[in-house]
Amino acid sequence: MFQLRWIVTQQQDGMLVREFLKQQHISKTALTDIKFQGGRIEVNDMPVTVRYVLKAGDEVRVSFPPEQKSVHMVAQPIPLSIVYEDDYVIVVDKPPHMATIPSREHPQGTLANALLYHYERQHLQATVHVVTRLDRDTSGLVLVAKHRHVHHILSEQQKQGRVKRRYEALCHGYVTPLVGTIDAPIGRKGESIIEREVRPDGQRAVTHYAVLQYKNEMSHVSIQLETGRTHQIRVHFSYLGHPLVGDDLYGGFREQIDRQALHSCELTFFHPFFEKTMTFHAPLPHDMARLL
Repeated sequence: MFQLRWIVTQQQDGMLVREFLKQQHISKTALTDIKFQGGRIEVNDMPVTVRYVLKAGDEVRVSFPPEQKSVHMVAQPIPLSIVYEDDYVIVVDKPPHMATIPSREHPQGTLANALLYHYERQHLQATVHVVTRLDRDTSGLVLVAKHRHVHHILSEQQKQGRVKRRYEALCHGYVTPLVGTIDAPIGRKGESIIEREVRPDGQRAVTHYAVLQYKNEMSHVSIQLETGRTHQIRVHFSYLGHPLVGDDLYGGFREQIDRQALHSCELTFFHPFFEKTMTFHAPLPHDMARLL
């Protein structure tokens, strides 16, 4: 059972448990689950309600109810490249050609299936909470929360722009200028469920980039997203006339590589329980490095 503990400070003396837990970023939904799904709120080892008045020095402990994985989610013994792991989060370097979560087209063999198997071996009763999802053919760092509450906190960070990802991509041709920002709105293309395009009625999308090198009639580009629209990098560089190598959905060619040459190489977030900023890196995978 996932538990969190705190000591009430002098400044929090006289606060209701409800307000105290709100200060700890525990959502109303989580409180409802704790109340009705088998969780507990205790002060100094005694069960209390959210109306209990706290005193300085009290120990507050919250036990969250056990999580149930979906009946459609199957644990599979798929190798994982784990970059970092603790009791709250796991950072994985996802290979290309692996979906992040199951779908109708890819019901198994996903990162989520591999993580469930990893959790089972740790005797961790949890389902998979992906914070930074990647397209199936995009490789690189993925941040996953080990509990619903942790996911809630990190998702709030993401909305505030505090979860940062840097990408590297290979584009056809010579991107100019060497450093730039693409600020062009993105929306669905026609009736397509998958494809996106730059269009006036789309959502604002901002991509910052810097060319690292020109090589073999390609541009090796470092990319930082300001917004996170679906297929944003792929659409923006296609819009510039420099589609990603291998991205045949948006005008790239697959003679050299059988997927879009896009890799999430750097991930930064503020760890809410260790209270420090953490940054992780993943080198270019073999297929992209080979092209350079």
